[in-house]
Amino acid sequence: MLSFMGIGAQKAGTTWLHANLARHPRIGFPGGKEVHYWNARRAVLPEQWYRDLFATGDGRVNGDITPAYSTLEPEVVARIGALFPDLRILFLLRNPIERAWSAAQMALGRAELTLGEVSDQWFLDHFHSRGSLLRGDYARTLAIWCEVFPARQMRVLFYEDIRADPMGLLRRVANFLALEPTSAWTPEVVAAPENAGVGVPLPPNLRKVLLDIYRPRIAALEACLDQNLSHWYNSDD
Repeated sequence: MLSFMGIGAQKAGTTWLHANLARHPRIGFPGGKEVHYWNARRAVLPEQWYRDLFATGDGRVNGDITPAYSTLEPEVVARIGALFPDLRILFLLRNPIERAWSAAQMALGRAELTLGEVSDQWFLDHFHSRGSLLRGDYARTLAIWCEVFPARQMRVLFYEDIRADPMGLLRRVANFLALEPTSAWTPEVVAAPENAGVGVPLPPNLRKVLLDIYRPRIAALEACLDQNLSHWYNSDD
């Protein structure tokens, strides 16, 4: 059955998390990474299809890591909770300013464009798009999911820890899933990047725009988590 779900955030290390959790012999991803059932495929596939996908019967702890789930509406999350009341939720967060910049660069590549072919206005439009804003509104996501799942079934993780202490982060996830760490998580393996971005620095003029957008959203997250995240305002990630 489905035991855990990774709900994002996009461009916050979910590919790294999936790759390393998939190395654990007790963890399975029957649908691969990013099943996209609850945000897209639900329209054409019955819920039983999704439930059957994870009914592997092999004793593994099965998961679905789909960053788009962070943008789900409350009624969809409520339905997930009704079907899987014991589900454990992983939410991996990244500085939303840097997340938005990384996501915009990814969108640029998918549009087969280069930095030299677009103006700042292209990025401004992307930053203000509904999808980008939803994916960076972590307090909204937590409010919706916490209405359905108790705090003991949710873990908030941080992208910074992938760089600073990747082994520690994986151990915390394993503990949350009631598993022992695996010997497959060697320092060399877990330190390797997965799906790294192109690494173009965020221009100061665009950083100012993103700071204006995300300052109140970061403040809302600080209140939600009771945690100081002021370093995000000046971070180069």
